[in-house]
Amino acid sequence: MLSKSNIDDLKNILKNNVLSTKEECYCYAQDSTHIKSNITIPDAVVFVESTEDVQRVLKYANEHKIPVIARGAGTNMVGACTCNNGGIVLNFSKMNKILKFSPDDMTMTVQPGVVLDEIKKLAATKCLAYPPDPSNYKVSTIGGSIAQSSGGAKSFKYGTTKDYILSLKVVLADGTLMKLGVGIVKDAVGYHLNQLIIGSEGTLAIVVEAELKLIPKPNSSCVIVAYFNEYKDAVNAVNSILQSGIFPSTIDFMDRNAIVTVENFMHSGLNKECECMLLIEAEGFDDSIVHAQAQLINKILLSENAESVDIVNSIDKREKIWTARRASFAAAAQLAPDVISDDIIVPRSKIAEMIAFCREVCVKYNLKLCMAGHIGDGNIHPQIALNMENDQEFKNCMDAKSEMYKKAISLGGSVSSEHGIGIEKINFAEQMIDEAALKYMKQIKKLFDSNNILNPGKIFKI
Repeated sequence: MLSKSNIDDLKNILKNNVLSTKEECYCYAQDSTHIKSNITIPDAVVFVESTEDVQRVLKYANEHKIPVIARGAGTNMVGACTCNNGGIVLNFSKMNKILKFSPDDMTMTVQPGVVLDEIKKLAATKCLAYPPDPSNYKVSTIGGSIAQSSGGAKSFKYGTTKDYILSLKVVLADGTLMKLGVGIVKDAVGYHLNQLIIGSEGTLAIVVEAELKLIPKPNSSCVIVAYFNEYKDAVNAVNSILQSGIFPSTIDFMDRNAIVTVENFMHSGLNKECECMLLIEAEGFDDSIVHAQAQLINKILLSENAESVDIVNSIDKREKIWTARRASFAAAAQLAPDVISDDIIVPRSKIAEMIAFCREVCVKYNLKLCMAGHIGDGNIHPQIALNMENDQEFKNCMDAKSEMYKKAISLGGSVSSEHGIGIEKINFAEQMIDEAALKYMKQIKKLFDSNNILNPGKIFKI
């Protein structure tokens, strides 16, 4: 609990860029996670405007052993920027500048509060692309993406956030500024500590600047939509496409419940009669190359028992279909007052089994389930609609999720592929991580943050 003196000190450090009343701080007590417990309200929310501001706040917090929780747009779904025991929320909404754009070097240097959509749009003006595309990319920030090592649909071909960070500037718990990496693709000097920071959820250091790698933007693309009555046929189709030598940028899916829910929500023209839908995006140098890929994909899909296939070239129609896919979480809110979305991943050969298990376990617990995800890399997002005010229903949901996690682990998968761990999955993360590796992770945390002030209580227990 911060004293009045602490609050006054912070206001002096940051020229009154500080919120401190309960009413002001309340909305920063939660992120996009559905947590059914007493909400701990931060003692203060500070709006930093520069690297020096971050250094001053962290130095002060470290001296007084005050928890500091970095926050971007607050869109994460694992409680990664909630406050376990009060403390200071470090808000980066005012550190939102693109500092440098170098088309020749194919790099962009940004502050942590920059929204991903802004990065993508600026890159596109010079025929470049920043591929990571979490579903909330129009509002989520690069700082949050780095903290959670975000992915998205195009991770299948292009990789996740960790593959597009060339260098970072970070502030350590004691206020020290540290530069990690250099702005070139090849760098074989020393330990790559920037990769240690990515995905650490603000528990090791606070990112204040990032240099991003960009790639050439494909000149042409099209979307192929296919419907199946059997999941195994859809999985076989994906395998056959890849074995043909074609590497689509995206292979996503929605199950029947998700299709029906989305279609009732926004009327996108999806087929509500089939068991699942594949959404495949092909990209290339020109239209003829993409057309040839699409025709071969179409042939393979039909040979693997697709009920129907639609090749979509229209930009407007492609955007409409992608909007429908990204709306699967929001659409599920029609089914109940609350929706809890999860994130699990298994080897692609096990995805049909994992999907079947998710459905069975939700029938067992009488839960409404919609599923979507990135079938190309085995990533499933079960979306459970429920009334969290109903204690039994909430318990059923938590029990179902636990069973899903155990099943994913048993199939050689993971309890998180792109959402992170936060407070939601600590117990399962500690079960998954090798005992010796966990020991070293905790030692690294202590080395970086000896007073445990940086986002304490996240990822694993200290």
